[in-house]
Amino acid sequence: MCQIFINADPQLWSSRARSLRLHGVATSVRLETLYWRVLEEIGARDGMSVNQLITKLHDELMQARGEVENFASFLRVCCGRYLLLQLAGRIPADVGVPIRSLDPAFVLAGEAAAARAASARTLAAQR
Repeated sequence: MCQIFINADPQLWSSRARSLRLHGVATSVRLETLYWRVLEEIGARDGMSVNQLITKLHDELMQARGEVENFASFLRVCCGRYLLLQLAGRIPADVGVPIRSLDPAFVLAGEAAAARAASARTLAAQR
């Protein structure tokens, strides 16, 4: 089992920082290469650069939550959710379909169902 993971390209887990501006304020975000690749894919679906996507995510997070505590972790979770929602069929694998065209209620309903199914599998495995 571990061979599947340990034989991955080491570049995928090397981290690098990217500098960007959030409303005129210079900052940087450090993520592993794998996450930068996923963010590039997400942004490209809607015709955005990674910096534009990150700014949009930051702004919407601030609007919804009023604060940003650990933005790099938030971005990692966004990437993981994107991939899991693709596997669940809630986000089309066709990268030509923009994220903005999706119905959030439909996407999130699938996420809740997947979480319940995962919990049921975990409970069954523990028995």
